[in-house]
Amino acid sequence: MKIGVPKEIKNHEYRVGMTPAAVHELCGHGHNVCVETNAGAAIGFTDDDYMRAGAEILGSGTAVFEAADMIVKVKEPQAEERALLKSGQTLFTYLHLAPDQAQTDDLVASGATCIAYETVTDNQGRLPLLAPMSEVAGRMSIQAGAHCLEKSLGGRGVLLGGVPGVSPARVTVIGGGVVGQNAVAMAIGLGAHVTVLDRNMDVLRNLDHLYGNRISTLFSTAATLEEAVIESDLVIGGVLIPGASAPKLVTRDMVSRMPEGSVIVDVAIDQGGCTETSKPTTHDAPTYVVDGVVHYCVANMPGAVARTSTLALNNVTLPFIVALANKGPERAMKDDPHLRNGLNVFQGKVTFREVAESTGYEFADPGDLL
Repeated sequence: MKIGVPKEIKNHEYRVGMTPAAVHELCGHGHNVCVETNAGAAIGFTDDDYMRAGAEILGSGTAVFEAADMIVKVKEPQAEERALLKSGQTLFTYLHLAPDQAQTDDLVASGATCIAYETVTDNQGRLPLLAPMSEVAGRMSIQAGAHCLEKSLGGRGVLLGGVPGVSPARVTVIGGGVVGQNAVAMAIGLGAHVTVLDRNMDVLRNLDHLYGNRISTLFSTAATLEEAVIESDLVIGGVLIPGASAPKLVTRDMVSRMPEGSVIVDVAIDQGGCTETSKPTTHDAPTYVVDGVVHYCVANMPGAVARTSTLALNNVTLPFIVALANKGPERAMKDDPHLRNGLNVFQGKVTFREVAESTGYEFADPGDLL
């Protein structure tokens, strides 16, 4: 199979779909890999590194899309990239289609097979290809939130951990999944006062077991959420419904009652965000203010630590890339129901129920199509 790795073109996105080590692995299986020139240069992977691994270097993203049977990326294809997709091609990347009608329309029209990292599952029902980026984003959310709390950036002028004689900041983490767990760990490490909300008691018990009285755990209801949010200096939105748009749990009214200069970091923004006042931002302009509250809603947060993120992502995607290349996409998905769960669009049909419901398409069962 001919596998293509284009350079990412989203704002300040420096990650790359495959490292030289991953390319070497694919070439060792007898496949051909073409990589756009300088695709990984920003994070220390040179064209020479890729050539030594066995890749062919092409001069443009267009050339990569034209040459490849399967495209391996990191972020969702931008409009100009979607125009290059064609029937018979396979796209393997993060998609986050539920809140993105335009992208869904374009992928359906392309006739390509589009497999989303974020809906591939494992034997425990977890999302193994989303997990490493959720770990990065969860940890970064505290880092970003602490920075935004600085007065020069519009924040309250509060130090997250306080100092002797001065109370630490109050941090509320909504959702105790992978993002939430990593946010909690970082916030505790910096000395903040942390409250975490979830509707899964096993999740709350596990966090309580790990951290004891260093955190407060609350079962999430409209009342407990409202109380925690309006008293917070920093709110982290880490809610996830796999493949679906995030629920708008934090209302505009709650935001208006938060302290002036407080901060919301909405990690769920890839799926539309969990705050009514959230809208996607970029690393160029990461924040905006609503009712005196600073919102940080960068849709590719892990791109800021692109080398770490690329290495972590390749650790988990490589076995699936090898399977797709060795067997072909249809056989690989027939053999592996967890990989099949990643199929969002197949030859003009939407094959993930939550995406179909969010975008107005009829759901097509992938088991019937493959």
